[in-house]
Amino acid sequence: MVHVASPDDRSLKRRFQSHCSRFQRIGLSDPPAEPEKASFADFVNDIVSILHSLSISKVFVVAKDFGSMVAYSFALLHPEKVAGLISLGMAFMPPGSFKPNFALPEGFYVTRWQEPGRAEADFGRLDAKTVVRNIYILFSKSEVPIANENQEIMDLVEPTTPLPTWFTEEDLATYGALYERSGFRTALQVPYRARHLDVGPNEHDPIVEAPTLLIMGEEDYVMKILDEWMSDGREYIRGDGMKKYVPNLETLYVPHGCHFVHEQFPDQVNQLILNFLDRNKQLAQV
Repeated sequence: MVHVASPDDRSLKRRFQSHCSRFQRIGLSDPPAEPEKASFADFVNDIVSILHSLSISKVFVVAKDFGSMVAYSFALLHPEKVAGLISLGMAFMPPGSFKPNFALPEGFYVTRWQEPGRAEADFGRLDAKTVVRNIYILFSKSEVPIANENQEIMDLVEPTTPLPTWFTEEDLATYGALYERSGFRTALQVPYRARHLDVGPNEHDPIVEAPTLLIMGEEDYVMKILDEWMSDGREYIRGDGMKKYVPNLETLYVPHGCHFVHEQFPDQVNQLILNFLDRNKQLAQV
């Protein structure tokens, strides 16, 4: 099993061989040679290299958020290597997903972070620990983070706002120290500025054939983005729309779950993952 995320995977490791692919220059990993040129393809190739170096021919891939985009791309480009896929908080988004008149609000955090130098200046006013703190507070809400015209994203959080109850000061100190070391340069490049995701040949719809589990928090702000800005968004997620591209899909919703549902409810999410792996473990046999 390879996970392109940072869930609490201790219970997974007790029952499955687990390897974590961390994005370069994030946390403990080494930087890419040219961070400004980093792409989703780099991370897909990293997974291929990890499997080759370990002589592993087939895996389950567990991914969170934009890591799921890497996982979907990996499953499309290397289907023979994927026994199953688990995505936390990110649906498969085929080309042309958004409404024809779709336009992100100017103050939407993704729009702001796509602009070279904007987030760097915003984050640079604070230490890394405070940036991480603010992101956890913002992304744990059900509202989409959107700043006013003369406001930066970090200004959306008041200094006195408490952390989510499930995110401890120890967690914050650990994450803050990692980003103090790595900075946010690669984290801003991918996914916010590297926008091209390889989904294979363009002459037909991309199809993820592997059994796939999508775990969504019921109160994840991403649900609002999909509902409001994606063509047939509500039906795409809550109906069968996504099954056009991911036919072997199972979608589970975690009540009261936010964008960081795997950290908010680690035992529950781990059990959902373990159940999926147990049901499909025969598919990893070669």
